[in-house]
Amino acid sequence: MTSAHTAGDGFRSAFRHRAFALFWSARVCSMLAIQMQVVAVGWQVYAMTGDPLDLGLVGLFQFLPTLALVLVAGHVVDNNDRRTVLFGALSIEAVAVAALFLMTMAGALSPQAIFAVVALIGLAKSFEGPANQAILSATVPVEDLPNAVAWQSSGVQVAQISGPALGGLLYIAGPAAVYGVSAAMLALSVLLIAACRPRPVTMTRRAMSLSSMLAGAAFIRRRPEILGAISLDLFAVLLGGATALLPIYARDVLHVGPWGLGLLRSAPALGSLAMAMVITRWGVKRHAGRRMLVAVAGFGVATIAFGLSADPVLSFIALLAVGATDQISMFVRQTLIQLSTPDEMRGRVGAVTSLFIGASNQLGEFESGGLAALIGAVPAVVLGGVGAVGLAGLWAVLFPALRRVDRLLGR
Repeated sequence: MTSAHTAGDGFRSAFRHRAFALFWSARVCSMLAIQMQVVAVGWQVYAMTGDPLDLGLVGLFQFLPTLALVLVAGHVVDNNDRRTVLFGALSIEAVAVAALFLMTMAGALSPQAIFAVVALIGLAKSFEGPANQAILSATVPVEDLPNAVAWQSSGVQVAQISGPALGGLLYIAGPAAVYGVSAAMLALSVLLIAACRPRPVTMTRRAMSLSSMLAGAAFIRRRPEILGAISLDLFAVLLGGATALLPIYARDVLHVGPWGLGLLRSAPALGSLAMAMVITRWGVKRHAGRRMLVAVAGFGVATIAFGLSADPVLSFIALLAVGATDQISMFVRQTLIQLSTPDEMRGRVGAVTSLFIGASNQLGEFESGGLAALIGAVPAVVLGGVGAVGLAGLWAVLFPALRRVDRLLGR
């Protein structure tokens, strides 16, 4: 229900709706937990093996279930209660992180066990991603949707700032402390989703068929501005993502230890949060497509600066810029998708989007780890940044529809 206030006005208009407040809180709790767990997993794996490729394998094992289940997950979300799907996915993640806690306490944790657990988390996230995207639009009226998208991004960034820093701090007491707190935070997010009541969405149940499962991909292919935005984000982060190599930089280049690793992991999120606050207050009113292209080029330049830096402060500043520029790209992409997708297709479109996001993040980690094993961490990061800059120019030519996107709301 829309409150007595006029929908769409105000800095916090989305929070006038209880469903959004609960959904947002659950999203922040779950992201906080996962970001804490990521720090512990990365540091443990690198301490166990000393091999950059194993850091990449963590991302690969989390991504493979998304690749395998993308079509099924979208169909399930669009043909079942989306809140129930999200409840189940978060419950599985809580159990998986609790397993890391128990194995660590028992002294039974190995790289192979970590790979198996992150694969289970990846399976759950295959359903969590499209369910999250489908539910968001049902928590607020359409007038407040851009504000909700911006606040969701801001909340995620808060978790990505505090999660790694808290994870690094807790790691001083041992990895079990990180996993225990992470599991508790995921359990809290499950309870918050149980209390959330988004607006009911009328859906027609469809038998699982290839055409139904492919409908999300077909919709995106028919919208070149959406395809351009998603694919640009995919390839830019795939090439330019440096987060998988942060344990190497923290230990071998910058010499800052686990606490420093947590701060480095927090830096992109801090930059993203600052930019998200700017967007939440003033929005992206004009030239959204061109702003996205410029932001991706800036993302590449900041990645190059980080790759070449041997100073912790300069590295932190470069990662701030990485996060700020990525936030602009992410906001334009998410808002385009949320405002353009019919309710009955949100799960399938969200599943395809989650696949792209997973490919850019988890598969990007594997690419970074593999390339670093071949040519070294610094050349791998710098080469990725150069690739991101080149992609921005190429996409401006290949996707003129994206370049011409002006206003997001009221298109």
